[in-house]
Amino acid sequence: MTQTRRAERLPLWQAAYVIARRDFLAILLSKTFLFFLLGPLFPIVVGGLAGTIGSQVRDSVETPVLGIMLPADDAVQLVATHHQLTAGLNVDLPHIRQLPENAGDPRTVLRNNDAGLAAILSGTLANPVLTGSPAQLERWRGEVSLLLAETRSERPLEPLSLGLEAAADSTADRQSGRLTVAQGAQLLLFLLSMLLAGMVLSNLVEEKGNKIIEILAAAIPMDAVFLGKLFAMLAISFVGILVWGGVAAVALYAARDILPVFPDPAVGWPAFLALFVLYFAMNYLLLGSIFLAIGSLAATVREVQTLSMPVTMSQVLIFFLAGMAVADPDGLAGWFATVFPLSSPYALLAHGAVQPGLGLHALGLAWQALWVAIFIKAGAALFRRRVMQSGAPRRPLLERLRGRRARGAA
Repeated sequence: MTQTRRAERLPLWQAAYVIARRDFLAILLSKTFLFFLLGPLFPIVVGGLAGTIGSQVRDSVETPVLGIMLPADDAVQLVATHHQLTAGLNVDLPHIRQLPENAGDPRTVLRNNDAGLAAILSGTLANPVLTGSPAQLERWRGEVSLLLAETRSERPLEPLSLGLEAAADSTADRQSGRLTVAQGAQLLLFLLSMLLAGMVLSNLVEEKGNKIIEILAAAIPMDAVFLGKLFAMLAISFVGILVWGGVAAVALYAARDILPVFPDPAVGWPAFLALFVLYFAMNYLLLGSIFLAIGSLAATVREVQTLSMPVTMSQVLIFFLAGMAVADPDGLAGWFATVFPLSSPYALLAHGAVQPGLGLHALGLAWQALWVAIFIKAGAALFRRRVMQSGAPRRPLLERLRGRRARGAA
């Protein structure tokens, strides 16, 4: 009887395809999927609005101004020197405003002014006095001293005739830009993985609660169930990334004039984008297979949250480890991050940004695929051993642990 039932089962990949298609269509056609797509866009909208409001607030605040309360001839010389230094030599000096020589005591003018004056330069060029708060005096002492020295000089500083010749980016600039691309790609991979990988866990716990997972496991191999669910959630994640990527592309195109220009990654943009997709898929499958194993241990949503917290926190440490690999790719941290399966996608993605060649990436993807198969196999075996067994239903994991501690204390 058992041999006949096994013979009637679908092959592994065909059964996995059936599960993947079922889960993909069920989620894609659900009413909550639209809210899932819109969810990450709300923080972006709020951040954009906050940035706009902050920019308006900064623009509305008047720039601190240095008041000039000097005799007419001295004031004219000082203003001319200020214009020469700021316009001709591009020296960063305070904005100035000329005041009447007899405007009154500088301290009184500062207390009563409504013109944005932060300090006042009074007296004469031979004997100047700068009046202001201690913080403002410390801030402007050097600039005002330079302005006065150039004004009193017999030969004021004149801009030199300097020939300018543009050149291609230097090696240092190109390498620095590639490191920025590597770090940005790692951060984006981390955020997408943390945002999307949890769907696998919630889907499995939901089907465990209504016994659907047990019915599926009785009809097809458990490995196929896990594999199908992983690829279904991966496909759903790609749908979300396409939507969010389209919105981001429109925003980047609108802001193309103010965005910095980054150099091409070492492998080129087409290959780098392809590597990003592949490493995201591998990172998602690795995390998803671990979450599926956690789901086989948890009987309630509360247990899921308790057991998944260490995995979530460890991802932050793995992300920092991958960041260290960018700074020291040939050191111990770099090699460990490349070999360790959970940090390998981050490390190799950064490697593609700063180092040419695709041979290491092919080897790395094969290594990560091997660990995905190991995690799926182990998770399916753990699920069969803990859930798909006859006899009385097992108590939740947390209750069993409390019972063991109580017996140990007795």
